[in-house]
Amino acid sequence: MSLRIVFMGTPEFAVPSLSEILAAGYDVVRVYTQPPRRAGRGKSLTKSPVHRFAEIMGIPVETPESFRKPRVIDALENLNADVACVVAYGQILPKRALAAARYGCLNLHGSKLPRWRGAAPVQRAIMAGDTETAAQIMQMGVGLDTGPILMSELIAIQDDDNAATLSERMSRIGAGLWPQTLAALGRGGLVPTEQQGEPTYAAKIDKAEARLDWSKPAHELEYQIRGLSPFPGAWCELPGRKGNERVKIHLAQLEDGSGAPGTTLDDELLIATSAGALRLLCLQPAGKSAMDAADYLRGRPVETGTTLT
Repeated sequence: MSLRIVFMGTPEFAVPSLSEILAAGYDVVRVYTQPPRRAGRGKSLTKSPVHRFAEIMGIPVETPESFRKPRVIDALENLNADVACVVAYGQILPKRALAAARYGCLNLHGSKLPRWRGAAPVQRAIMAGDTETAAQIMQMGVGLDTGPILMSELIAIQDDDNAATLSERMSRIGAGLWPQTLAALGRGGLVPTEQQGEPTYAAKIDKAEARLDWSKPAHELEYQIRGLSPFPGAWCELPGRKGNERVKIHLAQLEDGSGAPGTTLDDELLIATSAGALRLLCLQPAGKSAMDAADYLRGRPVETGTTLT
C-alpha cells in the first residue's frame, strides 16, 4: 500500500531519516519541526536542519511552538496521514496528536530500550561505560519511551567513540531502519515486541555534571569526557595567563600513575585521580578552538605537582 507520511524532526540527527524515507519513494505530505531559533554571533533566526532540508525537497513545513492548541492538532488530523515518523522532534506530543495518523506515531530512539529512556540516551550510554547500544523504532505512547519495539539494530560503542561520533553512526543506522519498517507496516507485517527488563532513564545533561571531579576513578572521568564531547564539554580549571581558567577537555587517555587526586604527575598534563591517572590530549580554552595538549602547553605551561581545582 502507498503510505501518506508526516515527518517530525529537528536536528541534523533527523535529516538522514527523512532522506531515506523520501529515497524509498514514500509520500511525505508534511514536515513538522521546531520553529526557527536565534543562533550564531548575530543571533539571527535560523531554521532547523530538518526545516532547511524539507524546503530543498519541496515539502511543506509546519513549525508550531507546541501541540497544546487544538487548532494545531486539527491541522495534523486534517492531513489524513497513515503514519507519523518522529526523530528527535523536541516536543512532547499529547494523546490526541499521537493518534492523529491512522497508525499513530513511530519514533526512532537511540538506545537499547528500556535502558536509557529519555532525552540524552547517547551521552548517558557512553558516560555509564556501556559497550553496546541500539537504534530502535518504537510505537509511541503517552509514557516516556515505553512503547513496543518494531525494528532494532544493535550498535557497538567503540573505545574512542564520543557523543558526536556515536550519534552520527546511530543517525545513519537508524535512518536505514525506516524503509524496512514502513514496508512492513504497509503489508501488515510489523510485529511489536514489548520492552523487557528494568528501565533506566537518560535525563537531560545538566551543566553541573560537566565539571571533572578528580576524586573519581580515571576510567569514569574518561567516560564523562567522551560522553560530553563536543557539547557541552567536560571541563576543569587549569592555570592560565591570568590565573585559573575554565578549559573544556575533549579527549583524554588512561595511563598508570598515582598521587593526590587532581595533582599533575608530569609537565604534560598527566593528572592523578582516585584510581589511576588521566592524560589530557585535546583541550579548548574559553573563546578558543580545540587544540592538542602540546599547543595548549606551549602558551600555558603546567608544572609537575600543580593541584587542579
